[in-house]
Amino acid sequence: MRNAFILSMIAVFSFLTACRHKEEEAVAMEKFCITDTLQGKITIDTVINQHEKNVIALSGKIEANEDKWVKVYPVVGGVVTEMKVELGDYVQKGQVLAVIRSSEIADYQGQLAAATSVVKISEKALSSAKDMFGAGLATEKDVIAAETDLEKAKADLKRLQQTNSIYGSKGDALQTITAPVSGYVIEKNVTDQMQFKVDGAQPFFIIANLDEVWVMANVFESDIAKIKTGYDASVKVIAYPDKIFTGKVDRIFSILDPQSKVMKVRIRIPNPDNQLKPEMFAQINIHYDDGTALIPTIPAQAIIFDKNKNFVMVYKDKCDIETREVELLETVGNTAYIRSGLQPGEKVISKYQLLVYDALND
Repeated sequence: MRNAFILSMIAVFSFLTACRHKEEEAVAMEKFCITDTLQGKITIDTVINQHEKNVIALSGKIEANEDKWVKVYPVVGGVVTEMKVELGDYVQKGQVLAVIRSSEIADYQGQLAAATSVVKISEKALSSAKDMFGAGLATEKDVIAAETDLEKAKADLKRLQQTNSIYGSKGDALQTITAPVSGYVIEKNVTDQMQFKVDGAQPFFIIANLDEVWVMANVFESDIAKIKTGYDASVKVIAYPDKIFTGKVDRIFSILDPQSKVMKVRIRIPNPDNQLKPEMFAQINIHYDDGTALIPTIPAQAIIFDKNKNFVMVYKDKCDIETREVELLETVGNTAYIRSGLQPGEKVISKYQLLVYDALND
């Protein structure tokens, strides 16, 4: 009886164990599938072959685009009576920048007033000559002479009106300096109550449009041969540490600075939001192709680093996703170069891949 009991217990245990194994196998056979909601959020990128791009790290600074700035000079000497803007202000075209009191302006205004009086006198003289000619008291020659005097007076008046307009004459010996273009005041060489003469040596203001800026990078002799115009450049500044500004090498200045022994390279950067300001320190990476063999590449954000290894989520369909270990050659900017583990044409998840990774590997 005891042996029979033992045998029956063994049979029950074997039955329960077999059932559990079958349940585990059934669970294991269930495939993980991405939900329709997650499917709409993930980004899938194709592995492509590219030449490896090397990087030259440079330093430099942001400068205003000289093709888009205007220097504003005073046209007469005098005293600054009112300062309307400060360094760094944004100004609209036609906005008053400064008001000047000038003896030259007073002289021009006096000439304008005199010319206006001459025109009025000439008009009266012509009217009188016509009346006398009608009464037989003047000749036609007298009328013609009066008309000529009036035309000359009007010409002088027009000339002086244009002169006063150019000089910004506003009465009371005052001249207004206005902004010829819209932009930022990036240089200011004038102060309130300053006396000055017109010598053309230094502008009062420099106004720049900062929708596009220059990055002036310093290149050491060892890197000069590697850089060419048209190369891609990525720029970072301290003010926006998480943002990368992109542009292209626009010009190479083939002269070395005698003090620092570096050559200047100019990079054009679009700046529609005016985030980049002149004199900002910049860290620049120049990307160039050295003609090496083609290497599989994917977006750098697709890489998952876990357990001291690099993984990617290889996508075949929504129910067939593989966690695959890859060997990373290097990362340049937003591109990851893969030494092994991927082939061109395969697809990887590059957005929300961590959700998929956790679901498959937890």
